[in-house]
This record gives sequence, C-alpha cells and structure tokens, in this order.
Amino acid sequence: MRIDRLLCFLRFVRTRSAARRLVDEGHIRLNGERVLRASRDIAAGDVLTLPLGKTVRLVEVLSLPERRGPPREAQECYRELDPGA
Repeated sequence: MRIDRLLCFLRFVRTRSAARRLVDEGHIRLNGERVLRASRDIAAGDVLTLPLGKTVRLVEVLSLPERRGPPREAQECYRELDPGA
C-alpha cells in the first residue's frame, strides 16, 4: 500500500493530498530512512516516524487497513512505540 494512502486510512491526516504534502516536504521517515515519494510501499512491520502538530509519533504498522474506517478500527492497525512522548 502507498504511504500517502496508509496515512489517510490510519487517520493521521484527513486527505491523501495532505499526506502527499508531508512526504514531499521530507518530514516522514520509514524504518529510519526519509521517504521522498508518496508512492513508497508500506508493509506490516514497518516503523514510521511522523511529525504531527507539535509532537513526533513513532508507530509500528501491524496490519494494512482495507478502508478509511472509524478511528477505533484504524487504531487496531498500528501500535505506538513511544506512547508517553
């Protein structure tokens, strides 16, 4: 699954264009490497570093969602690696 689509489905951003903007600005990291293309593939087990608002979230993708569903469904697809930060 593309990273821009995943960020939208997991409800980290509202739209794919907002996700694409984050990627284009170079703010997203996948397994420690900067993501330069919104079409970069993501698989279960990958670790994402996401700057959201004034915080940075480190999440592990547990499974790939089928659709952009309710927040509860989206939260089941990832795990925060640093929940207290």
